[in-house]
Amino acid sequence: MNTPPNPSEFDVQPASGYAGDISPQLAWAWVQSGEAELVDVRTDAERAWVGFVPGAHALAWKQWPGMAMNPEFDAGIQSVAAGGKKLVLLCRSGVRSIAAAQRATELGLQAYNILEGFEGDPDGDAHRGLKGGWRFRGLPWQQS
Repeated sequence: MNTPPNPSEFDVQPASGYAGDISPQLAWAWVQSGEAELVDVRTDAERAWVGFVPGAHALAWKQWPGMAMNPEFDAGIQSVAAGGKKLVLLCRSGVRSIAAAQRATELGLQAYNILEGFEGDPDGDAHRGLKGGWRFRGLPWQQS
């Protein structure tokens, strides 16, 4: 019986409706090499209160309060992609960024979801930041 290889932190995982799922480490490697633009699709409030990645494009998928769709998303994501680079999308846990990557793909762009998001999944006590995520992986971030 063949056992599939374990995906490494530098593999692209297949996805439906967008280019794929990638680890925070691969996203950062692509950004550092100039291959990709990092787009943070969290709300302005999340970035202000929880933290943000310096140099990332801030473009909310949904807006606070009420989490209504951002009517400026399409124009904003097309503007970020104008340079022809891959787009790597980041949200809190890697859920909204899937929807945003699907929409970017519908617009003809090459978009990837960053697994684990900025804060990662909640642990047994419902605390985030202890089980994966951009911050947990030791990647660059700041807090206001």
